[in-house]
Amino acid sequence: MSEETKSENTDGGRRGFLAAVLGSALGVGLASLGAVAGLWTAAGARFLFPTTRNEPTDRFCAGRPEDYPAGHVETRYREPYGVWVVRAEYEGRQQIFALSTACTHLGCITLWVDGQREFRCPCHGSGFAINGINHEGPAPRPLERYAIRVAEDGQLEVDKSRTFRQERGQWDDPDSYVPV
Repeated sequence: MSEETKSENTDGGRRGFLAAVLGSALGVGLASLGAVAGLWTAAGARFLFPTTRNEPTDRFCAGRPEDYPAGHVETRYREPYGVWVVRAEYEGRQQIFALSTACTHLGCITLWVDGQREFRCPCHGSGFAINGINHEGPAPRPLERYAIRVAEDGQLEVDKSRTFRQERGQWDDPDSYVPV
């Protein structure tokens, strides 16, 4: 083998080795870049589609009207639905109505204080009478009511998809209460 042939083989070998190393590094880099781009695309697409939510339905049954004595606040719907079902007097009339548990100040969940016969906001101290009217603290308006009716089977049905605000005169709407 001549010196010239050796040099060509060595140069070709070096070039081949460098091409292989650079080519594979470039290939690995491009493959990594593609994988990262794919992951970002998948992560971005995840936000475009809603996930399943474990929220309760907007409508639920709350027993029969006769299950609610005067001055009664039903607390069992607070956790699953965010609703107080109340039988109280409003403007001289006995009514059953469904109040939102969210304080109208900043949305904290109110508590029913039976000893004081009022709803209290634990965050900023707002107080609401049994009928939902604000009387203390920073809450700017009464609690909101939800639609309520007596269903065909005789049970109270609360519909959270419809709200009524007292300051807009909506508490006079017959869908915001059940007369007793």
